[in-house]
Amino acid sequence: MKDEVPKPDMVNRPPHYNQGDIECIDAMIQVFGEAQVKVYCRINAFKYIWRHRFKDEEAENLAKANWYWRFSMGDDPRSEG
Repeated sequence: MKDEVPKPDMVNRPPHYNQGDIECIDAMIQVFGEAQVKVYCRINAFKYIWRHRFKDEEAENLAKANWYWRFSMGDDPRSEG
């Protein structure tokens, strides 16, 4: 029996969001500032809620919406894990 490779956490730690030692959202904060990134996160949360019924992974998309909403409110979900 082969060992199963764990599926990456596509909500809290998507592997494609990192480049080297920095995560995309942290780079965005460095470039645009925290206030603008929080606005982006609120808009992104809206987008995920708006289209979640039309995507294959409804629950995952709602979890992503929650992640972005929390980040927009100053609660970094990455600190939980």
